[in-house]
Amino acid sequence: MFTGIIETLGKVEKLEKEGGNLHITISSDITSELKIDQSVAHNGVCLTVVSLRDDQYTVTAIEETLSKTNLDELTLENEVNLERAMVLGARLDGHIVQGHVDQTAVCASVEEKDGSWVFTFTYDSGLNNVTIEKGSITVDGVSLTVVDSQKDRFSVAIIPYTYEHTRFHTYKVGTTVNLEFDVVGKYVARLLSLRD
Repeated sequence: MFTGIIETLGKVEKLEKEGGNLHITISSDITSELKIDQSVAHNGVCLTVVSLRDDQYTVTAIEETLSKTNLDELTLENEVNLERAMVLGARLDGHIVQGHVDQTAVCASVEEKDGSWVFTFTYDSGLNNVTIEKGSITVDGVSLTVVDSQKDRFSVAIIPYTYEHTRFHTYKVGTTVNLEFDVVGKYVARLLSLRD
């Protein structure tokens, strides 16, 4: 389980395909604190550390993960949002995040608003995921509050700290991001679909 509060940015150092799997090697300032078998969220995707070397570590994404996330678009030198699993008994500053991406979305607009930014994302509403205004959403692992919700799009407001310390400063129109919808909202949507 995660909180959606990004600890740091990592940098992609190596990408290696093996069958349907992708081995991703990352350098980061938290590498020295990691251990093999530990779960780390990468752009909101929970992956297991499989090897460690100096300031770099490697995780493996399987074909199923690659087909449902933006990890297959990674290139060398890309920045990646990183968060280690939450510690039991610690404050929950974001919201409950599972690290299980529901689908991807595309950045439709970026608007600067007097020192902050509003990002609008579009997604396939046919997968029965929904957002609600003032509800929680996770974008590339970042816990955010929805400020505008429509059937196939939503907007979030980004403060300067989040803009500078996450991948948001790299987003432009057309950027693909990972979405994890609020877990409570997913259960409600599922229950409602079963009634129809």
